[in-house]
Amino acid sequence: MKIAHTVILLVAAVLWIGQPGAINAEESFYEPMPEMTHPKDNPWSKEKEELGKMLYFDPRLSGSNWISCASCHNPGLGWGDGLPTPIGDGFNRKGPRHSPTVINSGYFDAQFWDGRAPSLEEQAKGPIQADIEMNQDVGALIEELKAIPGYVQRFDAVFGKNSINLGNIVKAIATFERSVVSKNSPYDKYNNGDKKAMSKSAINGMNLFFGKAKCAICHNGPVFTDSKFHNIGVKGDDKGRYKVTKEDSDKGAFKTPGLRHVSRTAPYMHDGSEKTLKDVIEFYNRGGDVDENKSPFITPLGLSDKEVNDLVEFMKALEGEPIEIAIPELP
Repeated sequence: MKIAHTVILLVAAVLWIGQPGAINAEESFYEPMPEMTHPKDNPWSKEKEELGKMLYFDPRLSGSNWISCASCHNPGLGWGDGLPTPIGDGFNRKGPRHSPTVINSGYFDAQFWDGRAPSLEEQAKGPIQADIEMNQDVGALIEELKAIPGYVQRFDAVFGKNSINLGNIVKAIATFERSVVSKNSPYDKYNNGDKKAMSKSAINGMNLFFGKAKCAICHNGPVFTDSKFHNIGVKGDDKGRYKVTKEDSDKGAFKTPGLRHVSRTAPYMHDGSEKTLKDVIEFYNRGGDVDENKSPFITPLGLSDKEVNDLVEFMKALEGEPIEIAIPELP
């Protein structure tokens, strides 16, 4: 079934892309950002979002009391950490995969590079308890929060009496994370009628993105991800999605990241191995670095230096307005 699905996708991609230069992206493919939705069992409220913001920035969620969610997902670093792989557990241990940005994560169908969490709520449980990340004992965390009157009052107001538990902690954090959205980029402005919003180079890059460079086979939709998993030929022995599905076709496959605000989220790839956007595009231009189990979508592109630079300019045009956040005063 997986092989047949890949063949269908590849045929569709060939028919869609056509000949190099055949696509005019000004006439196709634009999808505006939709409104953020919230799960039925975790509806939005301003009070819950504010509580989630406090928890997100609170280092007391870690066993060492040194690391918060914001340590690896820092608003000032593109909601990542600017490192190839994160440092956790009192800044003494190093994680195996690059910290993905929180930006637009509320739109994704699955969380983590290998998609092992189906929601932001489930994702938030992982780092809190992981020994190489926040390394927190859940029972100790709950008792610690119960001893802080400000948190007790806020949990009571949002969830009801005696409601401090892991489920509600992650519901609040996820609600805050769904507020982190990239909006109104030059690309959006251009497609909404402001033809001066993007440079000529960025426009050329846009047409390459949806045409010759084949980027949009996987980076499509309003947040520029198909929410699927692909082996793109990155060096290393991380099995990626295979660890979740145990299917050989998923060896070395990782989730397609969204590209909005991507110019702020360096370095790139699941291992942080590519330092710049130009490095990423040159990686794809040579057809990846490892052939074993590589997606059939990944082939040499034959892009000129100018075309590589034009694609970089288009990537920059996906950066939305500044996502401003005031760090909260903690209880």
